[in-house]
Amino acid sequence: MNLFIILIIAISLSMDAFSFSLAYGTLNINKNDIYILSIIVGIYHFFMPIIGYYIGKNYILLLPIASNIIVFIILLLVGIEMIIDTLKKEQNIKIMNLKSMILFGLTVSIDSFSIGLSLDTISKNILFSSMIFSLTSSLFTLTGLFIGKKINQIFGNISTLIGGVVLILIAILYIV
Repeated sequence: MNLFIILIIAISLSMDAFSFSLAYGTLNINKNDIYILSIIVGIYHFFMPIIGYYIGKNYILLLPIASNIIVFIILLLVGIEMIIDTLKKEQNIKIMNLKSMILFGLTVSIDSFSIGLSLDTISKNILFSSMIFSLTSSLFTLTGLFIGKKINQIFGNISTLIGGVVLILIAILYIV
């Protein structure tokens, strides 16, 4: 097993969680939700490669995967929701509920599932690799949420609007 390659993959997998977290952080969510969301993302990044590994090993020919389309739809809808909520000019918008946290975690971990499909070619220790993916993505998510929260404190409601636009642009990149 090459630890350096596993770390590079972990960082790559965590970059979308970081960028989405920046946008979500502009919602000025509370600290408890920041920690909970970071843990949820980490849990997904632990289990998705393992699930991908077992499906890839046993059933890959039976399962056509179009994860970029799923990610596009989810990000587009979340981005539109953020923009609409910003334009309503309501204060204390609370988009972060458990359902949206679970959806967020799923969205940013679909690529971990894809990596899991061929993870055994990179590492024979799937659990260790998944643990590295989990810890890295949790830290990147936590960092992104706190930076986004700080951006919201500096720029106010406009940062949520920008965050929604950024999510839509990222969604478009997933299908291009």
